[in-house]
Amino acid sequence: MPRAVYLLGLAIFAQGTSELMLAGLLPELATDLHVSIPAAGLLISAFAVGMLAGAPILAVVTLRWSRRTAMLAFLAVFTLTHVAGALTSSYGVLLATRVASAFVYAGFWAVASVTAIELAGPEARAKAMSVLVSGLTVATVVGLPAGTLLGQHLGWQSAFWAVAGLSVLAIAGVLATIPGGRSATTPELRAELRGMANPQLWLAYSTTALMISAILVIFSYVAALLTETTGVPAGWVPVVLALYGVGALAGTTVGGRTADRRPFGVLAVSLSGLGAAALVLGLGAGTPWIAIPAIILVGTFGFAANPAVNSRVFAIADSAPTLAAAFNISAFNVGITVGPWLGGLALDAGTGYSAVGWIGAGLALLALGTVPLARRAAYRRARTEATSALRSAQNSGRGLMEKARR
Repeated sequence: MPRAVYLLGLAIFAQGTSELMLAGLLPELATDLHVSIPAAGLLISAFAVGMLAGAPILAVVTLRWSRRTAMLAFLAVFTLTHVAGALTSSYGVLLATRVASAFVYAGFWAVASVTAIELAGPEARAKAMSVLVSGLTVATVVGLPAGTLLGQHLGWQSAFWAVAGLSVLAIAGVLATIPGGRSATTPELRAELRGMANPQLWLAYSTTALMISAILVIFSYVAALLTETTGVPAGWVPVVLALYGVGALAGTTVGGRTADRRPFGVLAVSLSGLGAAALVLGLGAGTPWIAIPAIILVGTFGFAANPAVNSRVFAIADSAPTLAAAFNISAFNVGITVGPWLGGLALDAGTGYSAVGWIGAGLALLALGTVPLARRAAYRRARTEATSALRSAQNSGRGLMEKARR
């Protein structure tokens, strides 16, 4: 794997820390900003909304930019929004900075995905994407607990300053490893739009959105669930989050090593495991020795599916890699938006935090239901391509025979 792919993973770590860290700071944010915990949870959804819109818009706007220029511009804006977020005490301003930072983060993800896959080659799509996703899982292991500790002891603003500093380091990494100039194959917008018409692509996006919703409906409220329902002291929340991140990193690694060969098998196993872990959490949310392992397994199985869904998109849309990557990021953020929203609705209805486990189990089951549909569609596509290739070979053979007779 080229060194630049790992540096892109580090850049995702810097930005992913911001994406995740609010899950461990909801009680502090709610108290300091004088809002409810579900309202503070909307800051997570606002980030997802920014990513949902940012990925396709910025993919089109920067289609003919050099990839290094685009990524540097996105990182610079991301840094500035976190400085602004650290300096404000207004819920509305913080909400706006979350949307703006997510907008450019989505653009970075889209461009970085295409760059990593181009550098790694088509035989290692899932491995390249697992490196990028590992940046996010390392953010869960290191960035999220560290951000939670900073927020608990130095105020939530300190976590924003830390992310701004990490983003500056990411800028230096991109400058050092990503070559300047345009790609050898400049994307064409019309060709990209034609490639997006493939129904298999949208089925893959639905799998992604449902899977991420199942993870995020639990993850967004995990700190409050642990302290208010499970009875874990607040000081232990960063430890549980770190263990969740270790599980996510293990899942990403295993999924990345096997998804290039068995994408549908990885999806079936990981989504089944995700649903089972969420169900156990719903049943045993009030018991620490049940709830904590279930939370860790949600991270393990949920992130194991990530390389498979990512590489599947690029395998389907090889003629539209930039827009396919952008809409894949949007699909992720549909899930990130819907998951916390559904959890907030359940909490506002007075169901208690165990409800997020039940909702997560239902969403994982829906995601699992898309896998056999995708497998059949892939089989039909492969059979059609094989038939077309056979006919082409037969026609070429007939042409050669005619020439030989003449």
